[in-house]
Amino acid sequence: MGGYVAKRIGQALLVIWLAYTLVFLAVQALPNDPVTIFLNSDSAADPATIAQMKEYYGYDQPLVIQYFTQLLGLLRGDLGYSLSSGSDVTTRIGEVVGSTLVLAGSAFAAAVVLALALTAAATLARGAKLRSALLNLPPLMVSIPVFWLGLVLLQLLAVQLGVMSLFPDDSFMSLAVPIFVLAVHLSAPIAQVLIKSVQEVNAQPFIDVLRAKGASESWIFYRHTLKNAAPAALSIAGITIGTLLAGSVITETVFARAGLGQLILQSVTVQDIPLVQGLVLLTAVVFTAVNLVVDLVHPQLDPRIITARAGSPRALSA
Repeated sequence: MGGYVAKRIGQALLVIWLAYTLVFLAVQALPNDPVTIFLNSDSAADPATIAQMKEYYGYDQPLVIQYFTQLLGLLRGDLGYSLSSGSDVTTRIGEVVGSTLVLAGSAFAAAVVLALALTAAATLARGAKLRSALLNLPPLMVSIPVFWLGLVLLQLLAVQLGVMSLFPDDSFMSLAVPIFVLAVHLSAPIAQVLIKSVQEVNAQPFIDVLRAKGASESWIFYRHTLKNAAPAALSIAGITIGTLLAGSVITETVFARAGLGQLILQSVTVQDIPLVQGLVLLTAVVFTAVNLVVDLVHPQLDPRIITARAGSPRALSA
């Protein structure tokens, strides 16, 4: 287990380093440095001001020095300075990340509950038509665009029914509706994989043995099937974190919520490249960290993963 954990942590660090390198190279591939691009929209900016700012932000240094300076800053949690606000990127992100974490975390929990409920209902449904309808729900849910569902609910609940405000007002509905919009889209792939995994587990001989002993379908599902089907769903849940972050940005924009979504729009609009760069790196770090947690939890549900990946005759015989 120790070797498995060390390998997964090493892979996570490698992914973060590669993400940083790709982002750095993408910035260098731009027609000009970030300071020049940012100040080009300001007619009052003169070459002396541009040169002074380039020196202040370190963009006058050779590329190798810039690369390692920014890399060391990343290791310290320093993502540089925002050109639009003058404050460091970490502080700027920290001012709004709390709202996004509440939305994303709540939506993820709601998506897991919704996927479990849908899987249980589709598996334990007695009627063939009802079961077929429930099995067709995940493909329908994943095909619904997040922004479209958000706009439809805003039109229905805020404009027509008047049960919520068009803008955030700290009410229950102003948070519950965006969470629901994001959870519907996020739960679909988790439910699809979980339902497929449940069907595969139910086809195993030990399930037939339990049925022959008189065990009920619900008891078999909650005590045996769900536990054996969970690892596959856990893996897809980790992968959907990227979708969760993207969906959070769209949802915050539709519902006018202050968060990373608004910050990304503002930074792109004013061409604040250091801030955009910091947001991209933050997304990469979060995505990698979540998948690392999934990799570490996975063996607890299915210990065969470690022995299978070890590859040695001793591990396989164990």
